[in-house]
Amino acid sequence: MKIQSIQTVRLNLPKCEPVTPERRPSWWDGAEIANPMSVYPRFKKTRSLWLPKWSSVGVKVTAEDGTWGLGMTSHGRPVAAVIEDHFAQHLAGENCLSIEKLWDMMFRMSKPYGSQGLVACAISGVDLALWDLAGKLHERPVYELMGGPVRDKIFCYATGNDTDWYQELGFHAFKLACPYGPADGLDGLKANEDFVGEKRQQLGDDVDIMLDCYMAFDIEYTVRLAERLRPYKLRWIEECLIPEDIDGHKELRRRIQGVSLASGEHMTTRFPFKAILDAHALDIVQPDIFWVGGLSEASKVADMASAAGIEVCLHAGGAYPYGQHFSIATPNVRWIEYLPRMGPGVPLAESSALPGMPVPEDGYLVPSDEPGFGLNIKEEWLSPFFG
Repeated sequence: MKIQSIQTVRLNLPKCEPVTPERRPSWWDGAEIANPMSVYPRFKKTRSLWLPKWSSVGVKVTAEDGTWGLGMTSHGRPVAAVIEDHFAQHLAGENCLSIEKLWDMMFRMSKPYGSQGLVACAISGVDLALWDLAGKLHERPVYELMGGPVRDKIFCYATGNDTDWYQELGFHAFKLACPYGPADGLDGLKANEDFVGEKRQQLGDDVDIMLDCYMAFDIEYTVRLAERLRPYKLRWIEECLIPEDIDGHKELRRRIQGVSLASGEHMTTRFPFKAILDAHALDIVQPDIFWVGGLSEASKVADMASAAGIEVCLHAGGAYPYGQHFSIATPNVRWIEYLPRMGPGVPLAESSALPGMPVPEDGYLVPSDEPGFGLNIKEEWLSPFFG
């Protein structure tokens, strides 16, 4: 079966407001979070002050018989332009089940302008659409095409600072967003320690707590904070440094004891992961399936990590069916991340990213067994991205 067309699209989902009102606004609405731009005061308060306003991008791949698959990715117009202006015309007419070949073609043809960053996002969107299409053509869920599930359900942790609500929802592991970084000096170090200490007291000693630092730190600050947080028995500290700093990650692993180090959501394609794994600089790698190069590339990262005895945990893996299918079929993925989208009080089923998408129950998630990724997206909900 050949590819008839590849199009970038916008998803116009039916408006469906939650029935249950929030008890209070989500922590996300006003909380300060340490980030790479925290060193500049006018951008320090929230990431929305400096992040681009690009929308998400849908990718629709249609086969000769009219069957279509849908992928998703990030970063709007520049990513959509790579797909529409370059990839689409060269992939049309190829065998739609030759997913590895098509991935390699996109990787190679993008060499004149680089295959990482935004281009890796473009590759991801096409790759995910191809896997969705393959599942529909075979009338099987994607996780079966990958070899089948390796467990019956996936353990989930909740990311965010509304931890009392996450406990009520049945989660038993929690990742906190770190409020302060080097720009806040000693006061910020103490405030971070107080913040983690209060959460540990609230949650108790029989659950795991992690700390997300979103590329905000330098080596010295990370070492000092890790030492202060040792009494609180963190499961891991995440993404302390910018992803390009491989030597910095090596130095952190050398100097920090008693806590695992995790990172990788902003690493694109398998090559930086190879460097970080060869250096034994991380204990957990965290590719994002929308950014790394799709399911095909995430699988290669997982294979490399498995050979090194390293765990994989997708960034935001539970947020969409793509990560759910990958995670349940990959042996060294033991946990999946879920980010509740609404404030306390709103059930997860009322706030999921896609209609009818599986959500965690009592801290575990079971992906859809419908063909492809089981997205439940109707064709009439799609419109041209550049319409």
